[in-house]
Amino acid sequence: MITFENVSKTYHIRRFSKQVLKDVSFRIAPGESVGICGGNGAGKSTLMRLIAGIETPTTGTVTRDMTTSWPIGYASCFQSSLTGADNCRFIARIYGMPIEPLLAYVEDFAQLGAYFYQPINTYSAGMTARLAFGVSLAIDFDCYLVDEVTSAGDARFRQRCQEELTRRRDNGTLVMISHDFGVLREYCSRGAVLFDGVLTFYDTIDEAVAVHEELQLRPVHIRAAA
Repeated sequence: MITFENVSKTYHIRRFSKQVLKDVSFRIAPGESVGICGGNGAGKSTLMRLIAGIETPTTGTVTRDMTTSWPIGYASCFQSSLTGADNCRFIARIYGMPIEPLLAYVEDFAQLGAYFYQPINTYSAGMTARLAFGVSLAIDFDCYLVDEVTSAGDARFRQRCQEELTRRRDNGTLVMISHDFGVLREYCSRGAVLFDGVLTFYDTIDEAVAVHEELQLRPVHIRAAA
């Protein structure tokens, strides 16, 4: 179970403050597949980092009884001066995984060729996402967090991603962010909409998508700076 209790998150940047989440409470049970809808800048990636434990809430509590992946596609977990292989070795040690089998899986899955043994700072954004995807899937988690990464790579890579995600969804828990509603419908049964700091859950992903699309048609009111 992943539980948020009265969670708020506010960022303070110089004289500017932005409250991304406002007193959010919810539970995600084992075996659920949840798709999160929201406009650009709504705070979806922040929500994922809070679920993963990469960030802490400003107020409220987050409780996890499941192991969670970092958000797949989140590249900040890598040390850019190290090679892809060395980053994998480091992550394997952190999670107590056998190094050589993990290296073999990621090298085969990510399809980076010789770049697997080159520094991360020589990678394109797509290559980094593929490495992050491969490392995440090389480790067994109870809950997988997916943040806009299933389009990385060629057709063969995308097909393999789809197969692996489907297998993990069928045997665990999945929380996914995507602007591609077809992708959300493919993987998720339940949906939620993040709008104006409030996260609202719906019984089906179709209902969540419909509400999100209606909200995006509302006029935007820009507040003047004080």
